[in-house]
Amino acid sequence: MKFTLARDALLKSLSHVQSVVERRNTIPILANVLIRVTGQEVSFAATDMEIEIVEAVEAQVAKTGAITAPAHTLYEIVRKLPDGADVELHAASANQLTLSSGRSHFKLGCLPVEDFPKMPEGDLKHGFSLSAGDLRTLIDRSRFAISTEETRYYLNGIYFHTAKLKNVDMLRAVATDGHRLARVEMPAPEGAKGIPGVILPRKTVGEVRKLIDENNGDIDISLSESKVRFSFGGVVITSKLIDGTFPDYERVIPSGNDKTLEVDARVFAAAVDRVATISSEKSRAVKISLTPGHVTLSANSPEAGSATEELEAKYDGALLDVGFNARYLMDILQQVEGEGARFSLADATAPAIIQDVSDTSALYVLMPMRV
Repeated sequence: MKFTLARDALLKSLSHVQSVVERRNTIPILANVLIRVTGQEVSFAATDMEIEIVEAVEAQVAKTGAITAPAHTLYEIVRKLPDGADVELHAASANQLTLSSGRSHFKLGCLPVEDFPKMPEGDLKHGFSLSAGDLRTLIDRSRFAISTEETRYYLNGIYFHTAKLKNVDMLRAVATDGHRLARVEMPAPEGAKGIPGVILPRKTVGEVRKLIDENNGDIDISLSESKVRFSFGGVVITSKLIDGTFPDYERVIPSGNDKTLEVDARVFAAAVDRVATISSEKSRAVKISLTPGHVTLSANSPEAGSATEELEAKYDGALLDVGFNARYLMDILQQVEGEGARFSLADATAPAIIQDVSDTSALYVLMPMRV
């Protein structure tokens, strides 16, 4: 196996695949990247047995073949080479890879290609395409609410499924950690109708999100009940899905919230951030007191003291005091791209609904705190 590739193109491909490789591996071959040279193309593949990423690029091929090399070491070597350099990779034997660039030469120990695991795809019978912008929106507006609690593993991802809204099929992304919930929806693309509800793991969501920024075209998505595949031109990510049942999230979205508060999202978020400086680090509780035309934010801490800030707001309901976790509240307000945020409230113990005044495609539910 022997080929030459520009350093920048090689670095880009290696950066995509090596991020899947875990730093600590009990199975040595999983620390390696599979390099396969065919015709005038080189493919790089890496896996952790749960997710697999393969990227193909054109190269100057002198000899076809395949080898596996330590992913992180190879990436670090290429990263430290000068911009604009050409890199030659040559494997004269199955257990050593030689890398040459200018006056730099490296020899890396390799493992047998036969040991590299291949992820079986199965029958991915459902397929549709989404624009990079639409997939970015679905991920960005929901993934902050993914749970990190391993015991409730079925919440450690984003739930993708379709639902009907006024006889229109909608594609939805939902995430929750039990304290807050994010639901984002858009009209389902052709081919998405009838897809099974699937839970995309957190790591898969992160790897897909990294690649979206480098892709302006459509992204092909294929899935079954157990696997999903994302195709970005020359990059293909195949991942297992979380084998679990996502809870009936519709039950936690309140329907009787009769009090409406509208605020400037950025001004309100900045005020919450300031007032929360005084709250105890553990709870980060901020109290919101509503009176007609005004909202007062306050926080108290036995050690640090107290803080209050008053803002003008659209509110004409009854007097109401409610507390929220400041960090959770700011996470949601950061998703509001328009100027206004609308809170639908009931009382101090009921979950609040938060939406962008100018875009109701995303809905957020936040559980209150006792303050």
